[in-house]
Amino acid sequence: PKVLVLYDNSEFNLYRINLELNMHTSEIDIYPILASITDQLKLIDVLQAYKINTVFHAAAYKHVPMVEINPLEGIRNNILGTYACVKASMEAEVNNFILISTDKAVRPTNVMGATKRFSELILQGADKLTKKTCFTICSAYHYNLSYDCSR
Repeated sequence: PKVLVLYDNSEFNLYRINLELNMHTSEIDIYPILASITDQLKLIDVLQAYKINTVFHAAAYKHVPMVEINPLEGIRNNILGTYACVKASMEAEVNNFILISTDKAVRPTNVMGATKRFSELILQGADKLTKKTCFTICSAYHYNLSYDCSR
């Protein structure tokens, strides 16, 4: 890519990944954006300002014990955050949106898996509403759901 926009709500993690990436490349312009994925207006602004072509959405809580202890935060971030990202991407007419999911969403047995499954359903629904954004769901473990993006 020519430009990489890092979007994170953790100042420490954003600082570290920005620092590490800048140590390894000078050919890519890297912009760290400190914000929450639940802020749909900020998302739209960033997507439009940087003319984002592809969104890799991995901004979900992933640790089962933490989400079990904090289920409302898991729902807010994983479900409502995904919804905000999807709506912002459609509004900004992003070409590709890739959700990084988990094998725990296949037959969820806990809150984290259920929130990730819900996120997948959001993408499946959104894919039917737009001809401009190609929505893809992938998991590093067991399956890859992709939709016909030859529109």
